[in-house]
Formats: sequence, C-alpha cells, structure tokens
Amino acid sequence: MMEAVSSVLKGVGGVVQSSSVATSAPAATRAAQPAIGFDGVLEQVAADAIGSLKGGEAASVSYIQGKVSAQSVVEAVMSAEQTLQMAVAVRDKVVQAYQEVSRMAI
Repeated sequence: MMEAVSSVLKGVGGVVQSSSVATSAPAATRAAQPAIGFDGVLEQVAADAIGSLKGGEAASVSYIQGKVSAQSVVEAVMSAEQTLQMAVAVRDKVVQAYQEVSRMAI
C-alpha cells in the first residue's frame, strides 16, 4: 500500500511543476529560507503519510509481541487510517484539478 502511495505521488510530481509558495515573511527572511514549491509540499505530506502508516504497522507488530497495549495500537491505526484518507482526498483533488486544466480551451 505504501508503494502505491509513493507511486501516485511520483506521478503527481511529474505533472506538477515547481512553484514558490507565497508567504507573509519579510524579504530578508524569504531570501534566507529556500522557497518550497507545491511539489515539495506534496512530497512532505506523502512522507508524513508513509511515516504514519509505518507507525501503525509497527504498533501492530509490537502488540503481537506483547510490548504495547491495545489502546496504543488502536490510536496508531486510527491515526494511520485518517492520514490515508487525507492522502486519498489530496490525490483526488489533484487529479480533478489536472482534468479541469486539460479540458480548458487553448
């Protein structure tokens, strides 16, 4: 499943070109910090999602080994499920936006 999330986000990365995110920070601060593009934000969200999914899996394995309580496993799995639902929603919105752009008359 994590490979599927990674492959979807790699495909999205090929479609999305790097664009800088506007911030309200002063110009001196912006010059010191590298601009994060939309693709960078998606990569960060994907990395967080994969980390959450791995955390849920690790908690399940730890429960089987008797190292953690059932409550912590449920919390980790629920967090992973919520993260996965968010990743799917973001993917759907990106696909929808791409389809709208592709339908535009030139």
